[in-house]
Amino acid sequence: MRRLPPLDTHAHVALDIAPLELEKLGAVVLIATRSLDEFAQVQTRSDRASVWGVGCHPGLVGAQRAFDSDRFTSMIESTPYVAEVGLDGSSRVPLGIQRATFEAIVRALEVSPRIISIHSYEATSAVLDVLRASRLREGAVLHWWLGTPQETREAVALGCYFSVNYSMSRSPEALRAIPRDRLLLETDHPSGDRFAPGPRRPGRVEPVEARAAKSLGVAPDVLRGATWSNFAALVAGAGVEHLLPVAVGEMTRSAR
Repeated sequence: MRRLPPLDTHAHVALDIAPLELEKLGAVVLIATRSLDEFAQVQTRSDRASVWGVGCHPGLVGAQRAFDSDRFTSMIESTPYVAEVGLDGSSRVPLGIQRATFEAIVRALEVSPRIISIHSYEATSAVLDVLRASRLREGAVLHWWLGTPQETREAVALGCYFSVNYSMSRSPEALRAIPRDRLLLETDHPSGDRFAPGPRRPGRVEPVEARAAKSLGVAPDVLRGATWSNFAALVAGAGVEHLLPVAVGEMTRSAR
């Protein structure tokens, strides 16, 4: 297999960044937006190595109030990636409203599967409740997962993947609880990499890659190959390869 670039499965990026600036990162980046209005600003972009997701962040009052399920369903026709969505137990948004939004998103993805990057801060059990009650068995990625060992086992049984950032990788026990074939890496720039050695930028997963590889007892290049293979399985399971940028699709196929 040819050497593949870093793969960042969850990052936040300025909406007006030029495509060339993203290409200069030298990485494949899955970019999470925080609202339907944000995604509308980037929906027609055609970046070569970055994938823009449609999101509705559970921590943002405005995003939750403005959520419209019909608009969301229309938007996912143009992207393979849904992010950032989920539940947040520390949010000012009432959990009932968050849950109604998240359940509407999950229902749409039961019909049209996508890769879905899920926020679950202080709401890991509630997120699993929603997934357990759904027919969604492909595409789910638990981003910055902080669940208990039992919850992690339940998430694995539900078919979930896990994207690990630098902050999370400081807990070897949490890393080892994740099956190797469900592991992905992320920066969650600019939050999840705030303690990583600089320079901090989207796509720079090398610090978490090195730390995670050490915890798991493998070489960083071996871990990179494994995460790309996992991503390829995720893409195939969700059936979204046709929605990836051409270059990213080629890399994904080479990782199988």
